[in-house]
Amino acid sequence: MDAVGEAMKAIGRRAFLPVDLRSRADVDAPLPIGHKQTNSQPRTVANMLRLLDIEPGQRILDVGAGSGWTTALLAHLTGPHGEVIGVELEPTLAQWGAENLTKFAFRHATITAASPDVLGSPEAAPFDRILVSASAKTLPQPLVDQLGSQGVMVIPVRTTMLRVRMWPAGEPIVTEHGSYSFVPLR
Repeated sequence: MDAVGEAMKAIGRRAFLPVDLRSRADVDAPLPIGHKQTNSQPRTVANMLRLLDIEPGQRILDVGAGSGWTTALLAHLTGPHGEVIGVELEPTLAQWGAENLTKFAFRHATITAASPDVLGSPEAAPFDRILVSASAKTLPQPLVDQLGSQGVMVIPVRTTMLRVRMWPAGEPIVTEHGSYSFVPLR
């Protein structure tokens, strides 16, 4: 089993779902978590995490942290020497996601409410990896600008999953990785 498979086994989805949906945690489908948001399909989450190619000790931004599941998975993958900053636009979900994180011993992971006027966490940049769990209309330059040298971002743009790789000199390299459906980024 690869690192992503091990993380998904160690960090069960059940703890990040509303009580009435926990019996459906093993269903490979997005599940509603309130405020017109979803807990993403496990297979989609696994694909995105594999595209990120996370290494222990990295600094990661989780945009659209929602229930906290992806933030916890990222924290597991980075290990205690990494740092994961989750941001969620819906304040109620940000609070719930932060509470869900407390079920695990991740002192190196946080979730906070995002400012409606700010995309990501520019004050904490640069990041080694950025995971975006909401669909943008176009590739958002403010998030690209938060990537460090050789950083990677995985983001759905419209219905296409993009992997954006920064290089020390030059424009980012953008590759496409299938079609997906997500809630809108803004």
